[in-house]
Amino acid sequence: MSTLTIRQLDERTHARLRGRAAEHGRSVEAEVRAILDAAVNVPEHNFLLSLHASMAKAGGVELEVPARTDQPRPVDLS
Repeated sequence: MSTLTIRQLDERTHARLRGRAAEHGRSVEAEVRAILDAAVNVPEHNFLLSLHASMAKAGGVELEVPARTDQPRPVDLS
């Protein structure tokens, strides 16, 4: 386990942490650990999955995809 030291923490912030820790029935140290864990362990937001879900809820979208007319370039392997 790593150790983290926080210097020059405002007394008001420390007092609020103490109050919050008391509300949750844990030490200030445990409360700060819980806050940090919650802040950094947020599931990543996948924009494309969210967009897909939103479009599915809206009934989807029909897009006309034009046929490709260009030909692949020849490859010179010499």
